[in-house]
Amino acid sequence: MRYIVLFLIFVSQIIASVVNAPLKSVDELNNIATIEINKIDVGISGFIIHKIADGHEVILKSVTVTSFDKKNSIASLEMSDFDGLKNNSLPSGKWSVEVGDKVVLAFGYFRALLIAPNEEIYHQITKAVKVQWIHPDLFATILSLEGHPSPTKNDFVKMSTTTSVGLVYFYLNQKLYTVDAKSFKILSISKAPLTQNSLELPFYTRLEKINTNWWNFGEGSSEMDNYESYYYSLLLKFNPNNQQLISEMSK
Repeated sequence: MRYIVLFLIFVSQIIASVVNAPLKSVDELNNIATIEINKIDVGISGFIIHKIADGHEVILKSVTVTSFDKKNSIASLEMSDFDGLKNNSLPSGKWSVEVGDKVVLAFGYFRALLIAPNEEIYHQITKAVKVQWIHPDLFATILSLEGHPSPTKNDFVKMSTTTSVGLVYFYLNQKLYTVDAKSFKILSISKAPLTQNSLELPFYTRLEKINTNWWNFGEGSSEMDNYESYYYSLLLKFNPNNQQLISEMSK
C-alpha cells in the first residue's frame, strides 16, 4: 500500500544510528556546548560522557541540539542536568564538562511510542514503521499511577527514561508527527492519509480507564475531551515557532 512505502521512506530519513562526537567547545556558565558534525536535526537530544579513568566514564549532562550551522558544520547544544540514573548508591563527584568529552545523540531512537486515535490506525502505523514499539498500555499504566488522564510532557519524559524510548509519534489529522521524547521538539511531520472511523481518549490503549486522583488539580488531572486539540496544544507549547505545526492547526 502507498502509505506503507511513504512511512518507510520517512522513517529511514529520521531514524539514524546513534551519533557520537567530541565536544568542540564548552561554556558551562551559559550551559552551551558545540560539536562539529556534517548533519544533525535541531531538537535531537542526548548526553555528555566524561572519562574519569581508564575504563571508567560518567554521564555529566543532558543535551539538546538548539541550532545547526550547515556552512561550518557546527551544532550548538543546550546542556541541562542529567537525571536518567537516580540512585543514591551510585558514586558522585565534582567532575566538569571538558572539551573532548563524548556527546551521544539520538540514543534510543530505535524504540518508540505511538499516540494514535484508535486501534486500526495504531496497527497500520506500527506495522509500517520498522522500529521497536513500546505498547501504549505501558504508558497508560504510568499515567494511571500519576493520576493523569491527560498526558503531560513530564509524563512522556518519565516514560522515556523508564523504557529507554527515544521517539514519540503522534497521529493527528492524517499527519504523523515525530517528536524527540526528551526535548519534545518536532523532528518531522509527514503525510499519513489513513481513514479514521473512531476515536479513543486519551489515545488507543487496551486499558479500560486511566485513574485520576481526586486531590490532583494540576496539569494532566482533567480528562481529555478533544484528542486533536489537546495534542496540538501540547506540541505547540514546546514548538512555538514551528510554522508547519501552526499551519496544520489552522486548517
